[in-house]
Amino acid sequence: MSHITEAKVEKLEEKAAAAHTIHRKRAVMKDLKKAKKKNKKVARQLRRKCGEKPQVPKTLENTREHDPTVLDENDDNEERLEEVNRDMDTDEFCSYFNCEYEPKVLLTYSTSMPSRKTRRFVKDLTNIIPNSMQFLRNGAAIKKNISKCVANGFSDMIIINEDQKKPNGMIVCHLPAGPTAYFRLSSVKTTKELNMKLDEITSHRPEVILNNFSTRLGNGVARMLGALFHYSPEFKGRRAVTFHNQRDFIFFRHHRYQFDKQGKRAALKEMGPRFTIRLQSIQKGTFDTKFGEFEWIIAGRRHEMETSRRRFFL
Repeated sequence: MSHITEAKVEKLEEKAAAAHTIHRKRAVMKDLKKAKKKNKKVARQLRRKCGEKPQVPKTLENTREHDPTVLDENDDNEERLEEVNRDMDTDEFCSYFNCEYEPKVLLTYSTSMPSRKTRRFVKDLTNIIPNSMQFLRNGAAIKKNISKCVANGFSDMIIINEDQKKPNGMIVCHLPAGPTAYFRLSSVKTTKELNMKLDEITSHRPEVILNNFSTRLGNGVARMLGALFHYSPEFKGRRAVTFHNQRDFIFFRHHRYQFDKQGKRAALKEMGPRFTIRLQSIQKGTFDTKFGEFEWIIAGRRHEMETSRRRFFL
Protein backbone atom coordinates (compact mmCIF):
# COMPACT_ATOMS: atom_id res chain seq x y z
CA MET A 1 0.00 0.00 0.00
CA SER A 2 1.55 3.32 -1.10
CA HIS A 3 1.94 6.28 1.23
CA ILE A 4 0.25 9.60 0.35
CA THR A 5 2.76 12.45 0.51
CA GLU A 6 2.40 15.38 2.89
CA ALA A 7 2.37 17.74 -0.09
CA LYS A 8 -0.77 16.08 -1.46
CA VAL A 9 -2.44 16.24 1.95
CA GLU A 10 -1.58 19.96 2.26
CA LYS A 11 -2.97 20.56 -1.25
CA LEU A 12 -6.25 18.91 -0.27
CA GLU A 13 -6.42 21.09 2.85
CA GLU A 14 -5.90 24.20 0.71
CA LYS A 15 -8.65 23.08 -1.68
CA ALA A 16 -11.02 22.57 1.25
CA ALA A 17 -10.26 26.06 2.55
CA ALA A 18 -10.75 27.63 -0.89
CA ALA A 19 -13.96 25.77 -1.76
CA HIS A 20 -16.78 28.18 -2.61
CA THR A 21 -19.72 25.80 -2.26
CA ILE A 22 -20.66 23.50 0.57
CA HIS A 23 -20.94 20.53 -1.82
CA ARG A 24 -17.42 21.08 -3.18
CA LYS A 25 -16.04 21.44 0.35
CA ARG A 26 -17.71 18.20 1.46
CA ALA A 27 -16.20 16.31 -1.49
CA VAL A 28 -12.69 17.63 -0.79
CA MET A 29 -13.02 16.93 2.94
CA LYS A 30 -14.07 13.37 2.14
CA ASP A 31 -10.92 12.87 0.02
CA LEU A 32 -8.79 14.45 2.76
CA LYS A 33 -10.23 12.18 5.42
CA LYS A 34 -9.64 9.14 3.21
CA ALA A 35 -6.01 10.17 2.60
CA LYS A 36 -5.27 10.63 6.31
CA LYS A 37 -6.87 7.30 7.12
CA LYS A 38 -4.74 5.60 4.45
CA ASN A 39 -1.55 7.15 5.86
CA LYS A 40 -2.41 5.93 9.35
CA LYS A 41 -2.98 2.42 8.04
CA VAL A 42 0.37 2.41 6.19
CA ALA A 43 2.20 3.66 9.28
CA ARG A 44 0.51 1.00 11.42
CA GLN A 45 1.55 -1.76 9.00
CA LEU A 46 5.11 -0.45 8.97
CA ARG A 47 5.32 -0.47 12.77
CA ARG A 48 3.96 -4.02 12.82
CA LYS A 49 6.66 -5.16 10.35
CA CYS A 50 9.37 -3.55 12.47
CA GLY A 51 8.12 -5.45 15.53
CA GLU A 52 6.97 -2.41 17.49
CA LYS A 53 4.32 -3.01 20.14
CA PRO A 54 1.00 -1.19 19.63
CA GLN A 55 0.64 1.97 21.67
CA VAL A 56 -1.59 1.85 24.72
CA PRO A 57 -4.24 4.59 24.52
CA LYS A 58 -4.26 7.03 27.41
CA THR A 59 -7.41 6.97 29.50
CA LEU A 60 -8.46 8.59 32.76
CA GLU A 61 -8.08 5.21 34.45
CA ASN A 62 -4.49 4.41 33.46
CA THR A 63 -3.33 8.01 33.96
CA ARG A 64 -5.01 8.52 37.34
CA GLU A 65 -3.13 10.43 40.01
CA HIS A 66 -1.10 8.35 42.44
CA ASP A 67 -3.01 7.48 45.60
CA PRO A 68 -0.97 6.01 48.48
CA THR A 69 -4.06 4.16 49.74
CA VAL A 70 -4.45 2.05 46.58
CA LEU A 71 -4.46 -1.66 47.43
CA ASP A 72 -2.25 -3.77 45.18
CA GLU A 73 -2.06 -7.56 45.37
CA ASN A 74 1.53 -7.41 44.09
CA ASP A 75 2.62 -4.94 46.75
CA ASP A 76 5.86 -6.11 48.43
CA ASN A 77 5.32 -3.94 51.52
CA GLU A 78 4.47 -6.58 54.12
CA GLU A 79 3.83 -4.03 56.88
CA ARG A 80 1.22 -2.28 54.76
CA LEU A 81 -0.49 -5.56 53.83
CA GLU A 82 -0.57 -6.58 57.50
CA GLU A 83 -2.11 -3.21 58.38
CA VAL A 84 -4.82 -3.62 55.73
CA ASN A 85 -5.62 -7.18 56.87
CA ARG A 86 -5.70 -6.03 60.49
CA ASP A 87 -8.15 -3.26 59.63
CA MET A 88 -10.45 -5.72 57.82
CA ASP A 89 -10.28 -8.13 60.76
CA THR A 90 -11.38 -5.42 63.19
CA ASP A 91 -13.79 -3.23 61.20
CA GLU A 92 -17.58 -3.13 61.58
CA PHE A 93 -18.14 -5.80 58.91
CA CYS A 94 -15.72 -8.45 60.15
CA SER A 95 -18.54 -10.36 61.89
CA TYR A 96 -20.43 -10.54 58.57
CA PHE A 97 -17.42 -11.87 56.67
CA ASN A 98 -16.84 -14.36 59.49
CA CYS A 99 -20.43 -15.59 58.87
CA GLU A 100 -21.49 -14.80 62.44
CA TYR A 101 -24.93 -13.46 61.46
CA GLU A 102 -27.32 -13.42 58.51
CA PRO A 103 -28.06 -9.96 57.05
CA LYS A 104 -31.52 -8.57 57.71
CA VAL A 105 -32.29 -5.32 55.89
CA LEU A 106 -35.03 -2.73 56.36
CA LEU A 107 -35.83 -0.35 53.49
CA THR A 108 -37.73 2.86 54.12
CA TYR A 109 -38.32 6.33 52.68
CA SER A 110 -37.22 9.84 53.56
CA THR A 111 -40.80 11.09 53.25
CA SER A 112 -44.16 9.89 54.50
CA MET A 113 -45.70 10.15 51.02
CA PRO A 114 -43.24 8.63 48.53
CA SER A 115 -43.96 8.82 44.83
CA ARG A 116 -44.99 5.85 42.73
CA LYS A 117 -41.55 5.45 41.12
CA THR A 118 -39.80 5.53 44.50
CA ARG A 119 -42.17 2.89 45.87
CA ARG A 120 -41.56 0.69 42.84
CA PHE A 121 -37.82 1.13 43.21
CA VAL A 122 -37.90 0.11 46.88
CA LYS A 123 -40.10 -2.86 45.99
CA ASP A 124 -37.50 -3.95 43.43
CA LEU A 125 -34.76 -3.70 46.06
CA THR A 126 -36.72 -5.86 48.50
CA ASN A 127 -37.07 -8.49 45.76
CA ILE A 128 -33.34 -8.71 45.07
CA ILE A 129 -31.97 -8.31 48.63
CA PRO A 130 -32.59 -11.51 50.62
CA ASN A 131 -34.26 -11.24 54.03
CA SER A 132 -35.35 -7.64 53.48
CA MET A 133 -38.60 -5.76 53.99
CA GLN A 134 -39.92 -2.25 53.36
CA PHE A 135 -41.46 0.03 55.95
CA LEU A 136 -43.37 3.31 55.70
CA ARG A 137 -42.17 5.63 58.47
CA ASN A 138 -45.35 7.78 58.66
CA GLY A 139 -43.43 10.77 59.99
CA ALA A 140 -41.44 8.91 62.64
CA ALA A 141 -37.88 10.13 63.26
CA ILE A 142 -35.12 8.10 61.64
CA LYS A 143 -33.28 7.78 64.97
CA LYS A 144 -36.33 6.12 66.55
CA ASN A 145 -36.57 3.76 63.59
CA ILE A 146 -32.90 2.85 64.02
CA SER A 147 -33.37 1.92 67.68
CA LYS A 148 -36.40 -0.22 66.75
CA CYS A 149 -34.42 -1.88 63.97
CA VAL A 150 -31.63 -2.78 66.41
CA ALA A 151 -34.19 -4.20 68.86
CA ASN A 152 -35.74 -6.32 66.08
CA GLY A 153 -32.43 -7.75 64.89
CA PHE A 154 -31.94 -5.80 61.66
CA SER A 155 -28.34 -5.59 60.48
CA ASP A 156 -28.77 -2.73 57.99
CA MET A 157 -31.16 0.06 57.14
CA ILE A 158 -31.54 1.70 53.72
CA ILE A 159 -33.30 5.05 53.35
CA ILE A 160 -34.28 6.22 49.85
CA ASN A 161 -34.55 9.98 49.41
CA GLU A 162 -36.56 11.59 46.62
CA ASP A 163 -36.86 15.01 45.02
CA GLN A 164 -39.54 16.09 42.54
CA LYS A 165 -41.05 12.58 42.74
CA LYS A 166 -37.79 10.92 41.65
CA PRO A 167 -35.37 8.93 43.85
CA ASN A 168 -32.14 10.92 44.13
CA GLY A 169 -30.33 9.72 47.27
CA MET A 170 -29.62 6.59 49.28
CA ILE A 171 -28.47 6.26 52.90
CA VAL A 172 -27.02 2.93 54.00
CA CYS A 173 -26.77 2.57 57.79
CA HIS A 174 -25.02 -0.47 59.24
CA LEU A 175 -26.44 -1.55 62.59
CA PRO A 176 -26.02 -1.42 65.49
CA ALA A 177 -22.94 0.85 65.55
CA GLY A 178 -22.51 2.17 62.02
CA PRO A 179 -20.97 3.36 59.80
CA THR A 180 -23.48 5.33 57.72
CA ALA A 181 -22.89 6.16 54.05
CA TYR A 182 -24.78 8.65 51.92
CA PHE A 183 -24.84 8.13 48.15
CA ARG A 184 -26.19 10.33 45.40
CA LEU A 185 -28.62 8.23 43.35
CA SER A 186 -29.17 8.68 39.61
CA SER A 187 -30.17 6.91 36.39
CA VAL A 188 -32.79 4.80 38.17
CA LYS A 189 -34.62 2.29 36.01
CA THR A 190 -37.14 0.05 37.74
CA THR A 191 -37.93 -3.49 36.68
CA LYS A 192 -41.13 -2.31 35.02
CA GLU A 193 -39.29 0.38 33.04
CA LEU A 194 -36.94 -2.33 31.75
CA ASN A 195 -40.00 -4.32 30.58
CA MET A 196 -39.28 -7.13 33.01
CA LYS A 197 -41.67 -8.89 35.37
CA LEU A 198 -41.14 -9.34 39.10
CA ASP A 199 -42.36 -12.94 38.78
CA GLU A 200 -39.21 -13.78 36.80
CA ILE A 201 -36.98 -12.89 39.79
CA THR A 202 -36.63 -16.00 41.92
CA SER A 203 -36.12 -16.02 45.68
CA HIS A 204 -32.67 -17.63 45.42
CA ARG A 205 -29.83 -15.75 47.08
CA PRO A 206 -27.74 -14.00 44.38
CA GLU A 207 -24.01 -13.91 43.85
CA VAL A 208 -22.45 -10.53 44.67
CA ILE A 209 -19.73 -9.12 42.40
CA LEU A 210 -17.75 -6.13 43.73
CA ASN A 211 -15.56 -4.83 40.93
CA ASN A 212 -12.78 -2.22 40.65
CA PHE A 213 -12.71 -0.89 44.22
CA SER A 214 -8.99 -0.24 44.54
CA THR A 215 -8.38 2.14 47.48
CA ARG A 216 -8.78 1.73 51.24
CA LEU A 217 -11.91 3.89 51.09
CA GLY A 218 -13.26 1.93 48.11
CA ASN A 219 -12.60 -1.36 49.89
CA GLY A 220 -14.64 -0.16 52.88
CA VAL A 221 -17.52 0.93 50.64
CA ALA A 222 -17.45 -2.41 48.82
CA ARG A 223 -17.57 -4.31 52.12
CA MET A 224 -20.56 -2.21 53.22
CA LEU A 225 -22.49 -2.88 50.00
CA GLY A 226 -21.59 -6.56 50.00
CA ALA A 227 -22.79 -6.94 53.60
CA LEU A 228 -26.36 -6.17 52.48
CA PHE A 229 -26.57 -9.58 50.79
CA HIS A 230 -26.26 -13.08 52.19
CA TYR A 231 -22.71 -14.41 52.24
CA SER A 232 -23.79 -17.82 50.90
CA PRO A 233 -25.24 -17.50 47.35
CA GLU A 234 -27.58 -20.10 45.90
CA PHE A 235 -26.07 -20.85 42.51
CA LYS A 236 -29.16 -22.78 41.46
CA GLY A 237 -30.98 -19.48 40.93
CA ARG A 238 -28.29 -18.27 38.46
CA ARG A 239 -28.67 -14.70 39.75
CA ALA A 240 -25.84 -12.19 40.05
CA VAL A 241 -25.79 -8.60 41.31
CA THR A 242 -22.87 -6.37 40.36
CA PHE A 243 -21.48 -3.20 41.92
CA HIS A 244 -18.98 -1.90 39.36
CA ASN A 245 -16.92 1.16 40.24
CA GLN A 246 -15.73 3.35 37.38
CA ARG A 247 -14.34 6.84 38.02
CA ASP A 248 -16.06 6.91 41.45
CA PHE A 249 -19.46 6.13 39.93
CA ILE A 250 -20.82 2.80 41.20
CA PHE A 251 -23.05 1.09 38.63
CA PHE A 252 -25.54 -1.52 39.86
CA ARG A 253 -26.82 -4.30 37.62
CA HIS A 254 -28.87 -7.41 38.32
CA HIS A 255 -28.56 -10.31 35.86
CA ARG A 256 -29.58 -13.90 35.45
CA TYR A 257 -27.29 -16.08 33.38
CA GLN A 258 -28.47 -18.90 31.14
CA PHE A 259 -26.39 -21.75 29.71
CA ASP A 260 -26.77 -23.21 26.24
CA LYS A 261 -27.62 -26.87 25.66
CA GLN A 262 -23.95 -27.85 25.45
CA GLY A 263 -23.19 -26.05 28.70
CA LYS A 264 -20.21 -24.23 27.17
CA ARG A 265 -21.60 -20.73 26.71
CA ALA A 266 -23.68 -18.47 28.92
CA ALA A 267 -25.91 -15.52 28.11
CA LEU A 268 -26.81 -12.71 30.49
CA LYS A 269 -30.32 -11.35 30.89
CA GLU A 270 -30.77 -8.12 32.81
CA MET A 271 -33.55 -8.40 35.37
CA GLY A 272 -33.54 -4.93 36.92
CA PRO A 273 -33.50 -2.60 38.68
CA ARG A 274 -30.66 -0.51 37.29
CA PHE A 275 -29.14 2.52 39.01
CA THR A 276 -25.95 4.50 39.65
CA ILE A 277 -24.69 5.77 43.00
CA ARG A 278 -21.84 8.09 43.95
CA LEU A 279 -20.43 8.37 47.45
CA GLN A 280 -21.00 11.72 49.17
CA SER A 281 -20.08 10.99 52.79
CA ILE A 282 -19.25 8.30 55.35
CA GLN A 283 -20.23 8.97 58.95
CA LYS A 284 -19.06 7.17 62.07
CA GLY A 285 -21.84 5.50 64.00
CA THR A 286 -25.49 5.50 62.99
CA PHE A 287 -27.41 8.29 61.27
CA ASP A 288 -26.89 11.62 63.08
CA THR A 289 -27.16 14.91 61.20
CA LYS A 290 -26.33 17.17 64.17
CA PHE A 291 -23.50 15.55 66.09
CA GLY A 292 -22.25 12.89 63.67
CA GLU A 293 -18.53 12.65 63.00
CA PHE A 294 -17.61 12.19 59.35
CA GLU A 295 -14.82 9.88 58.27
CA TRP A 296 -15.03 11.18 54.70
CA ILE A 297 -17.16 13.89 53.10
CA ILE A 298 -17.03 15.76 49.82
CA ALA A 299 -19.76 18.39 50.39
CA GLY A 300 -18.17 21.82 50.79
CA ARG A 301 -14.74 20.43 49.89
CA ARG A 302 -15.25 19.54 46.24
CA HIS A 303 -12.87 22.17 44.82
CA GLU A 304 -10.27 21.26 47.43
CA MET A 305 -10.50 17.49 46.85
CA GLU A 306 -11.25 17.23 43.13
CA THR A 307 -8.04 18.90 42.00
CA SER A 308 -7.92 16.98 38.73
CA ARG A 309 -10.11 14.91 36.43
CA ARG A 310 -7.64 12.08 37.00
CA ARG A 311 -8.10 11.95 40.77
CA PHE A 312 -10.40 9.22 42.06
CA PHE A 313 -11.20 8.19 45.63
CA LEU A 314 -12.62 4.67 45.26
